[in-house]
Amino acid sequence: MTRSQKEKMLAGEMYNAADPEIQAELLLTGAWLKRYNDTLGDSAERWNGLLLERLGAVGLGAVIRPPFHCDYGFNIRIGAWVYINYNCVILDVAAVTIGDGTAIGPAVQIYTADHPHDPEQRQAGLQLGRPVSIGRHAWIGGGAIILPGVTIGDHAVIGAGSVVTRDVPAGSTAMGNPARVKAGGRLPKS
Repeated sequence: MTRSQKEKMLAGEMYNAADPEIQAELLLTGAWLKRYNDTLGDSAERWNGLLLERLGAVGLGAVIRPPFHCDYGFNIRIGAWVYINYNCVILDVAAVTIGDGTAIGPAVQIYTADHPHDPEQRQAGLQLGRPVSIGRHAWIGGGAIILPGVTIGDHAVIGAGSVVTRDVPAGSTAMGNPARVKAGGRLPKS
């Protein structure tokens, strides 16, 4: 049986992003994002109700401050008491999991979308996705960029403006471009 392009996307395989089913999902999410982002002055309860309409899972007390942007929404799972500040972008062609109690600063970008290195495949409109996982009680500083396929462990800290290109172990601190884990794991106390 031939799998749809959406099924291939969800399986992390190469897929054609111009497929009508995928384009229809993008349009649905665009309409949902317009409604969500128009609620900037509303309560967290209103935000939560809208998040439950489109996201794959939303834990108790989770907050995403608008404006917020994503591709599909249904590939995003956020745990309880997660806080995501203004202007977060999540390109969720693959699963994005954010553990309980994690705080994400403003203008953080989380990418699962990837592209083939072969230019002919790119010209043919093929793409793929690699999941991103952020553990429990992590802290992602403002403006950080998390690239496809990265896992950030529980209690990890990512410095503001960092570009995370590889996994970050639990309990460690990573910063820079590319982000590197700092010796001793934690930021010095000031």
